[in-house]
Amino acid sequence: MDHFGAIEKRLWSSADNLRANSNFASNEYFMPVMGLIFLRHAYSRFLLIRERVEATLPKRGGKARELTKADFSQKGAIFLQPHAQFEYLAGLPDSEDRAQRIIDAMDSIEADYENLKGTLPKQEYQQLDNEVLGDIIRTFNDPALKKANGDVFGRIYEYFLTQFADQKAHDGGEFFTPVSLVQMIVNIIEPDHGKVLDPACGSGGMFVQSAHFIENAHFNPMERVTFYGMEKNPTTIRLAKMNLAVHGLEGAIAKAISYYDEPHELVGKCDFVMANPPFNVDEVDAEKVKNDPRVPYGLPGVNKKGKLSNGNYLWISHFDAYLNDTGRAGFVMSSQASSAGGEEAKVREKLIASDHVSIMMAIRSNFFYTRTVPCELWFLDKAKPKEHEGKVLMIDARNVFRKVTRKIYDFSPEQQQNLAAIVWLYRGEQERFLELLEEHLEHAVEESQRCVGTLPIDETVQETVCPLAPLVEGFKAAIDAYVTGNDDAAEDIRKAVGTFEADVKALGNVTSKLQASWKATKRAMKSLTAFANDAESIANTSRDLIKQADHLFKLISKVVEGGRTNGRGNPLKSLEGVRKAAVEQLKLPRYFWKQARWLVERFPDADLREVPGLVKLVGKDELQANDWSLTPGRYVGVAPQEDDEDFDFEETIRNIHLELQGLNDEAVELAATIAQNFESLAI
Repeated sequence: MDHFGAIEKRLWSSADNLRANSNFASNEYFMPVMGLIFLRHAYSRFLLIRERVEATLPKRGGKARELTKADFSQKGAIFLQPHAQFEYLAGLPDSEDRAQRIIDAMDSIEADYENLKGTLPKQEYQQLDNEVLGDIIRTFNDPALKKANGDVFGRIYEYFLTQFADQKAHDGGEFFTPVSLVQMIVNIIEPDHGKVLDPACGSGGMFVQSAHFIENAHFNPMERVTFYGMEKNPTTIRLAKMNLAVHGLEGAIAKAISYYDEPHELVGKCDFVMANPPFNVDEVDAEKVKNDPRVPYGLPGVNKKGKLSNGNYLWISHFDAYLNDTGRAGFVMSSQASSAGGEEAKVREKLIASDHVSIMMAIRSNFFYTRTVPCELWFLDKAKPKEHEGKVLMIDARNVFRKVTRKIYDFSPEQQQNLAAIVWLYRGEQERFLELLEEHLEHAVEESQRCVGTLPIDETVQETVCPLAPLVEGFKAAIDAYVTGNDDAAEDIRKAVGTFEADVKALGNVTSKLQASWKATKRAMKSLTAFANDAESIANTSRDLIKQADHLFKLISKVVEGGRTNGRGNPLKSLEGVRKAAVEQLKLPRYFWKQARWLVERFPDADLREVPGLVKLVGKDELQANDWSLTPGRYVGVAPQEDDEDFDFEETIRNIHLELQGLNDEAVELAATIAQNFESLAI
């Protein structure tokens, strides 16, 4: 759904309207909003499964039997009574008490599903204006979403969790781990079977992404894994259970303070452990945990108050203790933990001696919505490859990122795959590395074909359209309308259009040749490398066409701004839209080629090797010489300086301007808050 981002924003805007028209603060209205998304998704899944079930039901006298809860239970869907179906709620007139009808719907679901009892929001709706509630229900019943599948509504749920985390709407925003980091953990530990535990499960994102991983391998998650979670905050537990349900999943999530409690009795039994625990906690009672079997390496220091000086290594010890003999763990941890001194260093030394630490990955700052500090991903493996016993793979991923907003960074899917590919080589899975390289190169060729119109832009539509042809025609039309003189500036514009048109044809020619070459390319490293070198031609041509398109548009804009319009209409608004669409498509061949080049340049033989500034396999002697530090940057060194061929000065200036504008807006809001506080104090 190409316009899905716009739908997400529209839904969020509508939901935010609740806050403006209710007595709820931002930390109160998120639960009723998430409850409505839950209901809407449940209805979407219900319709999908109902259609499938009804098609298989035997009929007697032309009538099939009534549908039951059992028909839906094994198919990742919730059975809904008629009055709990979203279409019914959306059709209620203003004379009806919508809040009560929603409460009735939630009650009926909880009555049918014991695992959701006491979880769904209800009384919160009584505080909302009836008309405003009707508006948001109708918005969530958007026609574009009526046939949306579970992934779409799962994505909406995750989008709203992200927005609420950004607002710190609940528990300081710490209930939510950015999807990008969760996916990175999943891609490394590959939780595809057995018992999966998250002892600090928050809103359940680790479970959801694990399920996606299993689904991508074409298996049913509920047949392959059992999810166990622990969470101290009752509201967050509700959020997690709803998150699981909205994705058609179930899990045993217990209310517990994980430092002290172990409700699932899973020590030594877990196949996978995943977590993003609270960092640097200093309030854990040392007396209560000193004899816990989950701390086999001892306590990480006790202060004068009888509290652990820092809880980071308590968490790490727990994660290690939960694993069975072949288990893997992946978790987020404060970057200071990997080089912490004192008693923490002694625990770390014992952990390294156990040889369970497999991989360390450094992440740059600004990946989180609620804190800007850098972090590290730790990976434990009790079944390390024999050739890597006594060694730790250090990956410094701080230079790998994508800028999402002025505040937030993440990994693109391809960046995630490339980092995971390093681990594949570490595990001897060279074939997976080659398959990824092949995938990047194939995408580069396909996107170039879409640029020139030999492949459809939208895979669901067979019609092929060249997005560059309308741009060429648009430039020509603009010149006819505005560039009427014969001076040097006018001639330069006409020549530039001629050059642009010729280069568009050149891209078509080189794409055609590469397409034929790709079909004949062997799927071996040497052949793929040679093809990657040849494919630089489409990467450079598409980059140059972007620069030409931008330059041409500026030249024509200057003529228009100069008032030389010749009395005709202004086509630049529509031309700008055509240019933007063409440029976005032109970016893709080079983007995928650069992902392939990243792999080829760093691992030219498809074997793991030391890459300065990125990766190094470190032995125990070197670890000991560095005080048993597990900080990747301490070992991998500094990456050589690279020229950024794609640096866009004007885009950078625009980003700086947007950042400054955002800071100014925040300053105005802060000044207003301060003034309001002074007024309330009658000062």
